[in-house]
Amino acid sequence: MSARMEDGVFNADDISVRYYIFSAQLTAEKFVHAAREHWAIENKLHWKMDVAMREDDCRIRRGNAAEMLTGFRHMAVNRLNSTKTFKAGLKRKQKKAAMSTRYLSEVLVGCGVS
Repeated sequence: MSARMEDGVFNADDISVRYYIFSAQLTAEKFVHAAREHWAIENKLHWKMDVAMREDDCRIRRGNAAEMLTGFRHMAVNRLNSTKTFKAGLKRKQKKAAMSTRYLSEVLVGCGVS
């Protein structure tokens, strides 16, 4: 069960039950740690997608275009994160790739030759 606390008071109307399916035999403490670790990773990825790629501002809704753009954004984030020659955040790496064909080729191919 989970509930939200607002202003130091539990809201009885906002209590929900969550079910999890897993095969591991875990203690309650280990399970809570694993669940929180999973959601920390998910939230970190969402933050990257929203802040660096402005995913929440995208208003494309036709057909499966939104899903396809999400896939392209994930690939771009993975390529930019795997490039280690320029140490910077995703926004700066995007900007450098937009301004430098050499860096763009390094990101896309994995080598500095264009």
